[in-house]
Amino acid sequence: MFNKIKQFKELRDQATEMKKMLAQETVHADAAHGKINVVMDGNMEILSVEINPELLSVEKKENLESAVRDSVNEAVKKAQRVMAQKIQSMGGLNMPGLS
Repeated sequence: MFNKIKQFKELRDQATEMKKMLAQETVHADAAHGKINVVMDGNMEILSVEINPELLSVEKKENLESAVRDSVNEAVKKAQRVMAQKIQSMGGLNMPGLS
């Protein structure tokens, strides 16, 4: 029983370390020919969104929504790749009982 508790603590410590490492990574994604820019950290938290004023009109509402969606989705994909690389560089996840 104590061995399992120790393994879970080690797993939690690994996850905490990974989260700290990923917070230091950033990815940039854009859409609408660079008129929408999103910056996201490795934990998939959006750090900033920049929108070109040219897209800020009622007539372009659908284009703006689509471009924001596209850039956020691209940033998520990039952040997931960074996360996978970091996990791999740390030797993978050592999850007791799952190997």
